[in-house]
Amino acid sequence: MIRNTSGGYGRVAIVFHWTMALLILAMLALGLYMTSLPPTDPETFRLYQLHKSIGFVVLTLAVLRLAWRLVNPSPKLPDGMKAIEKLAAHLGHAGLYAFLFAMPITGWLMASASPWGIPTIVFDVLPVPHLPVPEALGTQAEAEAIFKLLHEYGAYLLMALIVAHAAAALKHHFIARDDTLRRMLSTAPARAKI
Repeated sequence: MIRNTSGGYGRVAIVFHWTMALLILAMLALGLYMTSLPPTDPETFRLYQLHKSIGFVVLTLAVLRLAWRLVNPSPKLPDGMKAIEKLAAHLGHAGLYAFLFAMPITGWLMASASPWGIPTIVFDVLPVPHLPVPEALGTQAEAEAIFKLLHEYGAYLLMALIVAHAAAALKHHFIARDDTLRRMLSTAPARAKI
């Protein structure tokens, strides 16, 4: 199944989910590692450029994923869920989507505001222009510090949201024993409940 059904996810949604999950986990790990390196190390510069490049891939995939989501609604939640659990699920998914956009954009704004003026060239091939930074944020260094703070704390909030998301999936699988996790691993439930 390419498209979602009321009972399960199609292949496109599954590929989007796991591709982005791997990219985001890699980005979080890379971000933690590269910020621990001395800023003068040449390896640090290379890793920052890689981080920015992957960030643009994540942003592009986020746009495509949201477009797919808008024309291809998600399957319904399990019937046995309480109203508060359904609300938490909807808020958690909305939060994840928000971070898929917020993290790359705050990173892009941080690079744009940097007084260093280092160009962003995705994978050393595609130049990306800097975004305009509002003058109300002060000097370039002050604006960069604001976006750096948003990006850094956003990363920690995203990590917490990912842990909650994974815990909820495991709770569905091992405690509620429903198909929530299975339908993100295979299209078989989608085929069975058309």
